[in-house]
Amino acid sequence: METKVHEFAWPDRLVIGTVGEPGARTFYLQVHEGDRLFTVSLEKGQASALAERVDEMLDELMAVENNPFSIPAITPEGLVDNDPLEQPIRELFRIGALGIGWEPSTAQIVIEAHSLDVDLDDEIELVEVESYPQDVLTIRLPVGSARAFAKRTHEIVGAGRPLCILCRMPMDDDEHVCTLPDGFR
Repeated sequence: METKVHEFAWPDRLVIGTVGEPGARTFYLQVHEGDRLFTVSLEKGQASALAERVDEMLDELMAVENNPFSIPAITPEGLVDNDPLEQPIRELFRIGALGIGWEPSTAQIVIEAHSLDVDLDDEIELVEVESYPQDVLTIRLPVGSARAFAKRTHEIVGAGRPLCILCRMPMDDDEHVCTLPDGFR
């Protein structure tokens, strides 16, 4: 299988953003470094899980005796990014799998996003796996920027449709029909 790696060692910006209205949003991960802009789409659940894992990893590293990597407990004020996605948005691939790691020599969180091998909107054909080219996006993010990325991502994910207080399912502007578990009425 042919693999194309897109690496961003010290990005100027890494954000999750959306296009569309709550309930019909498309989530994008966008990284910008110098004159390079790279945008990939992902699922809301992937965005949420990535932000959660980044925060968990930073908290674990912060707990190391004397915090040798200077991990911030909260987002450094100068790194807050509430700007929209950069335009035009050109999706280069859809994320199929995400990985996260730690590079102690540079005190950076490493995020790896692997492309989805098939387009789920197309009819699936049986072909040899080796025939699919694979894209891998690798992003190395300093700890302060990683904390800011996680904070913004949590906010973006949480800005969707409100949840019903009874069934915890998203409510549309239309009529909401509660689907309570058996035994609850």
